[in-house]
Amino acid sequence: MPSAAVSAGEGKSGRELMGEMVSALGGEAWVGKKTWVVKGRVAKFYKGEAEVGAPGFEEYVRVKPFGERFVVVAHYGAVFAKDHRDVAQVWTADKGWEITYKGARALGAKEVADFEREREHSLEVVVGEWLVEKGVEVRNEGEAMVASELVDEVEVVRASGDAVTVRLDARTHLPVSVSWQWRDAEFGDLDTEAVEFADWHAVSGVMTPYAVTTRRNGDVTGERFVTSVEYGVALGEAVFDPGWGLGKK
Repeated sequence: MPSAAVSAGEGKSGRELMGEMVSALGGEAWVGKKTWVVKGRVAKFYKGEAEVGAPGFEEYVRVKPFGERFVVVAHYGAVFAKDHRDVAQVWTADKGWEITYKGARALGAKEVADFEREREHSLEVVVGEWLVEKGVEVRNEGEAMVASELVDEVEVVRASGDAVTVRLDARTHLPVSVSWQWRDAEFGDLDTEAVEFADWHAVSGVMTPYAVTTRRNGDVTGERFVTSVEYGVALGEAVFDPGWGLGKK
């Protein structure tokens, strides 16, 4: 027989479980975060195989109006190695740019769509926007085993039919993953995207995953390992201006 702790999600509504998740993440501190800066290392994958190297990164995020600057930090030098910020990407709500020493170029429609899709299905957007929409359904889909750990599954479905599945650790109520499906307009395939969270740390009252893995149809597409996070950082407009070049903080 499962213990009471193991069965904690049984009999609860989907909204109750999502509320427990928000509380576990830090409650108002998590909901109310407006800006943050993340530093760490990142790896990209192709067909399940990691690309060579795992460069550092710096990510600057503002919630409203949305803006993100993602800077790749390479470490090299002929005699003494030092950090070089050779490539950056800047994102707003509906546009994206890549910045190199040649300047900024607008990213293509597919790249922008991929970025927007992941942001639209992020936990921050699901909690801050989806859950307050008219006609949204929040369902407790029961329990499941993931990597020998018991999770509670919650499905959030918008009136449009767009949906996410959020898996929560049955003991801590912290999110294990968020996943969604979408149909590729070019090939007609139904693809499944997932973002997985691990190695949680409390930072300024906000629970923060220091390991994040992204998957498409089960294959790993990226991994990031965080070394530091700072919330509530003052970020000027220039940070999200594609005309603001490399080497900037």
